[in-house]
Amino acid sequence: MEMIFVILIGALAAVLANMNIAVFNDGLRPIVSEHLEGRLKRRELGLTAFAMSFGLVVGFGIPFTITASIILIHSILLGTDIIGLITPKSKWGTPVAAVIGGLYGWGLLIGLEGFVKLFEHLPVNFLEPMGEVGTPVVVTFMAFPALAVALQFSLKKGILTFLVAALVRQLAVFLNESGLFVIGENVITLNQEGMALIAGMIFLFSFAMKKKESEAATVDLVSIFSDKVSSIKKNVVFFMLIGALIAGATNLLLMAGDPISLNLLAEGKQTDAGIAAAARAIGFIPLVASTAIATGVYSPVGFTLIFVAGLFSPNVWIAVLVGAIVIFLEVMLLNSIAKFLDKYPGVRNSGENIRSAMTKLLEVALLIGGANASNMIAPGFGFFFIAGFYLLNEAAGRPIVRMAVGPVGAIAVGVIANILVLLGVMSIPQ
Repeated sequence: MEMIFVILIGALAAVLANMNIAVFNDGLRPIVSEHLEGRLKRRELGLTAFAMSFGLVVGFGIPFTITASIILIHSILLGTDIIGLITPKSKWGTPVAAVIGGLYGWGLLIGLEGFVKLFEHLPVNFLEPMGEVGTPVVVTFMAFPALAVALQFSLKKGILTFLVAALVRQLAVFLNESGLFVIGENVITLNQEGMALIAGMIFLFSFAMKKKESEAATVDLVSIFSDKVSSIKKNVVFFMLIGALIAGATNLLLMAGDPISLNLLAEGKQTDAGIAAAARAIGFIPLVASTAIATGVYSPVGFTLIFVAGLFSPNVWIAVLVGAIVIFLEVMLLNSIAKFLDKYPGVRNSGENIRSAMTKLLEVALLIGGANASNMIAPGFGFFFIAGFYLLNEAAGRPIVRMAVGPVGAIAVGVIANILVLLGVMSIPQ
């Protein structure tokens, strides 16, 4: 039964990514949205997914999975993001993604220690540095409401929104470090980027809702937020299925949603793990809800409350049922939020500015992430290559979209570094 759960999770998650319905990597959600709207090619989307997620799978997810003998959800769902987005979305591509995703889940369950060691034999193991590609995305994503405010309303209001978001983030950091929020013996950790993002979104919506109806009378389109959430709601059955499977697997102690609850489970402290998972979920809701509403792409684990359902359910079948119900209610809540926003015509005008702000931010964040990863792989040469790659791409009329320059460039640097080391032209970076 354990094997069936993990294989089905891997297969279904890969299909959801392949169909552009849901991805686990928060930074990938707006990028998938760019592809859905025709501004990013499938090939570039797949390469970006690989660059942003594979380093995290190898450097973060799998080590925790191996050491605790419990699958950290990052190791399976970041991998299925890559599998689903690299595989073509077609009549044959989607079934292939399902098969590969299922095999990947099976491989995780039987152990990937040998797989990790295989990459360690490369002269330059560039997979761990590749995790740096996506590092700036989630952190900088909280700034997009400020940019959207500046584009639609005024620079002063944009600066105000940015400063408040930055202050909220640092306040969350302070509260986390001080450990003021405690349930029992467990300290509640707020998601600092999520709190900053929701603060910025409140400012954006507040300014938008102050718009008089006459100012938005020329807009006859359905609110962008209702459109995005409707696309999520349409696929609610898929989310209920994967929510049920993940909750069941969590109840069987096969997987955990974060390193803290994973370590507590490894120590046999299931109740404490449930409390820690609940605290994380509460802090994570703003980030998932905001990115889902803005992009129309959901997370296969939703607000991560399905892990709480799995840990506190008395048996696996109740966990399966509760997991499906929990993620169903989450999707319905998103729809209610979108309808509330749709009552305010000024919000509709924010759609294009939000899209422009997210695009500009992602271009900058992924370029920075690609440069940092490249320089870790090949110090000095990495910065040189990314800068040259970016400028030559601009001079050539951008055959590769700006958003993909950083990730693609980092992959290229990893390949080039290994070739140079094998040729004896470059020493192995320390």
